[in-house]
Amino acid sequence: MSAPTAAGLSAPLAAALAAATEDRLVYDLAGIEERHDALLRELPGVRVRFAMKACPVDEVLAALARRGAGADAAGPGEVEQALRAGMPVGRVHYGNTVKSDRNIAEAYRLGVRTFATDSLQDVAALAEHAPGARVFCRVATGGAGAVWGLSNKFGCPPRDAVRVLEAARDAGLVPAGLSVHVGSQQMTGEAWHGAVEDLGEVLGTLGRRGIRVDHVNLGGGLPALGYRDRRGTPLDPPLDKIFAVIREGMDELRRIHGGPLDFVVEPGRHLVADHGAIRAHVARLTERRAADGERQHWLYLSCGKFNGLYEMDALQYRLVFPGHPDGPYVPAVVAGPTCDSDDAYSHQEGLVPVPRALASGDPVWVLSCGAYATSYTTLGFNGFAPLPYAWAGGQEGTGADG
Repeated sequence: MSAPTAAGLSAPLAAALAAATEDRLVYDLAGIEERHDALLRELPGVRVRFAMKACPVDEVLAALARRGAGADAAGPGEVEQALRAGMPVGRVHYGNTVKSDRNIAEAYRLGVRTFATDSLQDVAALAEHAPGARVFCRVATGGAGAVWGLSNKFGCPPRDAVRVLEAARDAGLVPAGLSVHVGSQQMTGEAWHGAVEDLGEVLGTLGRRGIRVDHVNLGGGLPALGYRDRRGTPLDPPLDKIFAVIREGMDELRRIHGGPLDFVVEPGRHLVADHGAIRAHVARLTERRAADGERQHWLYLSCGKFNGLYEMDALQYRLVFPGHPDGPYVPAVVAGPTCDSDDAYSHQEGLVPVPRALASGDPVWVLSCGAYATSYTTLGFNGFAPLPYAWAGGQEGTGADG
């Protein structure tokens, strides 16, 4: 098998990984800033609202704030972190359509005045707990072409979006916009084309009913570039085509709207995934007999699904073995260190070439894992705190992180 390489890894990131003597997640802030600036060159005039759940790291948020970006927050916890990192509250919106009364009121108290919605019940709650707020309605998409479709929990059909924004107007809210999300790690331009068609339908109907929104939020979904599928094949997203389709769609929506129309995007992994990597180490390279009698190599790493690589169900991260630049290489199943059988790449799909001479303690670089590695490692994903615990006798514990 051919040797894995660190192709595409920035020089600062490679140097930091090489210098690390213990396991850690390393970010290239300059690379993240450049990816942000490149996005604006492709989509001039859009407003960037970073999807915080992809990388809730203060230094990353501060760097993006300095570039003029804001935050797509999922609740008061993320709102507070964005504000601490230096993002003005006017650049922070509450992008989660799932909101309790308490969370709406708290975000409003913190100064947030723009909220996502997708139901009449949520509109009523916003009118009560965030009076006069601006709302944008999320239009559902099918998610086809994405690694993670995100098509079930959020959004409403186009005809319902009109009803939702009419109800918002009648309740004293400002029907300010529409949004979509075409799925995370979207691999096709066609997904945005279909989303634009749905948005155009809603814009036209709203205009005939006297509602003039001021912006369209094109959501997340812009892909990272360094991922591989579960068989190890580079995903190679057609980014140039995707941007071209989005630009054409923006022009079409402005034409349908018949007046000024701002655009927002909510990139997450597109900005950070390829600019973060993990320095891990080998726990053990073993050879075991599989159920069918065939002998198979297993490489156990110090990190896996439950401490940074949660998305290994859908992806195969690129691995680099800096202490073994030459072969021979053997195909292996890669797994994390925990006592859980799900903590491994699928045994029946792509095996990974690893050096036969690997020894326990040897360093391993896990590339393109700057997105979600931190948020899935920490307790409190998406800004929601873990539950405290208590005993039946009434004594209360300090919580899962305590």
